[in-house]
Amino acid sequence: MAKDPLAEAGFYFDELNKLRALDPDVSQKTSELKEECKEFVDKIGQFQKIVGGLIELVDELAKEAETEKMKAIGARNLLKSVAKQREAQQQQLQALIAEKKMQLERYRIEYEALSKVESEQNEFIDQFILQK
Repeated sequence: MAKDPLAEAGFYFDELNKLRALDPDVSQKTSELKEECKEFVDKIGQFQKIVGGLIELVDELAKEAETEKMKAIGARNLLKSVAKQREAQQQQLQALIAEKKMQLERYRIEYEALSKVESEQNEFIDQFILQK
């Protein structure tokens, strides 16, 4: 078969018999590549939307986790302060008990002294009555 002189010069006729400077196979492959690129760009756009949604969701979860973490830290600190308050209250009560014990001991000694004075006075009264 003889070669087409136009094809050798780089000119071709398409299906509508228009003169083209590009080989029809190359033109078709270029169109297919263009469509594939468009589909790829669309898929990349969808992927970016999905990833954007995922990032927003992860950010929300991170904020919630941070909030819960702060609540836990606050609760732990509150628990520590309550424990310290109880310890301080226990020490105060122990000091009050020691003070009351010392007061009881003073009262006991005073009672014994007063009982001794009473018995001496009763003895004195008894002797005074007997002497009359």
